[in-house]
Amino acid sequence: MSTVGRNVLPGFSLGLGYTVMYLTILVLIPLAACFLKASELSPEEFLAAVWTPRARAAYGLTFTASLAAAVINVVIGLIVAWTLVRYDFPFKRFIDALVDVPFALPTSVAGLVYAGLYVKDGWLGQFLVPLGIEGAYSRLGIILVLVFTGFPFVVRTVQPVLEDLDAETEEAAAVLGANRWQTFRRVIVPTLLPPALTGFTLAFARAIGEYGSVIFISSNMPYQTEIAPVLIVARLEEFSYREAAAIAVVLLSFSFVLLAIINLLERWSKRHDG
Repeated sequence: MSTVGRNVLPGFSLGLGYTVMYLTILVLIPLAACFLKASELSPEEFLAAVWTPRARAAYGLTFTASLAAAVINVVIGLIVAWTLVRYDFPFKRFIDALVDVPFALPTSVAGLVYAGLYVKDGWLGQFLVPLGIEGAYSRLGIILVLVFTGFPFVVRTVQPVLEDLDAETEEAAAVLGANRWQTFRRVIVPTLLPPALTGFTLAFARAIGEYGSVIFISSNMPYQTEIAPVLIVARLEEFSYREAAAIAVVLLSFSFVLLAIINLLERWSKRHDG
């Protein structure tokens, strides 16, 4: 392929310079400041700050709730993406636009709305609480808002792949005698697996750092409903800036690992498509 058509705008050096400059100012410098602040602690102090019983409880809740929300998002996201791509129905464009609402809506607003819905006297809570389902100020509430914030990632990752899926391949499978389940399992699933895994990882990474929505629907009780970002804020309020930075470094390191996994999944997806 000729590079003339791809390099429409001139000035590679200038564009690269601006890219590096903005990434340095907006990303690298803040991250470096966080790591430098945490480096003021000795190895023993660092370990003591990030591995207290309270911190371990916060990590456990953060990762388990994020994992549960990401799994739910994959299931729901696949169904929604399939429906939006494969079927025509009234208000389809409106529903498609609603998928992006979590991107535009402040997460704190989502937390307030969910808390209002699931409290004992809320629209949903008045029916669920008598059944023993506590949706507000509980771990279930945390998972609910994490599903809300991560839901668009799966849909928007899977949707373009479904749109580009060649219908002739499915027709060829049917001609060769495959039933619907065999066609879905052997033709569609292998194509959807890479983007679904990418969407899962994005939703998981998004949930790990979520704060605004969780703080309003969780009781934020240490050892029970306190997530790691809330613990960081608690350390900041105690003026323990180095300890807060140390906990942030743990989450950042885990996020970097997730980003590396996302890149590997994207490469795998490209090789699979090729």
